[in-house]
Amino acid sequence: IQFTPDLLPSDVTGVTIYDQNAHTFEFHRGPVFASIVLADEINRASPKTQSALLEVMEESRVTVDGVAHEAGRPFLVIATQNPIEQAGTYKLPEAQLDRFLIKTSIGYPDLDVTASILAGAAERNPSAKLTPVITTSAVADMADLAAAVHVEPAVLRYIAELVEATRTDAAIRLGVSVRGALAMVRIAKVWAAAQGRHYVLPDDVKALARPVWLHRLLLDPEAEFAGTTPETVIARVVEKVAAPQARAAA
Repeated sequence: IQFTPDLLPSDVTGVTIYDQNAHTFEFHRGPVFASIVLADEINRASPKTQSALLEVMEESRVTVDGVAHEAGRPFLVIATQNPIEQAGTYKLPEAQLDRFLIKTSIGYPDLDVTASILAGAAERNPSAKLTPVITTSAVADMADLAAAVHVEPAVLRYIAELVEATRTDAAIRLGVSVRGALAMVRIAKVWAAAQGRHYVLPDDVKALARPVWLHRLLLDPEAEFAGTTPETVIARVVEKVAAPQARAAA
């Protein structure tokens, strides 16, 4: 979905249309009803249109005219955004940012990747060569496998202590929410499963703290003016909070 200033919420979620022949209302699904939704340049759309994704990102469903429509499974939203300094952008609200599991900055490609992009630029319709590599049911099975990964109570306590430390840090005006803590548990399980483990280690949490929590922190203006960044706060919190001793689950 190409997000633009004139994009409407109904352009994303869908709209109910009256069928004069059948004398009934019919819901026409929007592009958000897909397994993978790419919201390109999401911060170019108005805040009202951005908020159209709030429910579906949290509940995997869309409610239109009082009727709930399930988005299906699996369901994933990926969004890109332009630097806030650029003209024609709207800052994403904290509630929207909190619904994204992770955030990463891609930056510029290196020299070899740039050369590869240039070499393939003349190719016509490269998407025609794409073939499926996995089924949606297989993705759902993988998600179930990751969800079954064990997390020791001590590791859960460690996550809670890290979250609490972000809330009490003097440089932070808004710390990590409960949703952010839950996101860490989910991502840590996936991380462990991808490495062939059926249990989460404290080191998994440390490795994931930046991508999972950076976008959820709101700095105090004075601290930001002094040069403090979310990265420095996360590093300080991870260093300050003692991690439990690693122990494999039975």
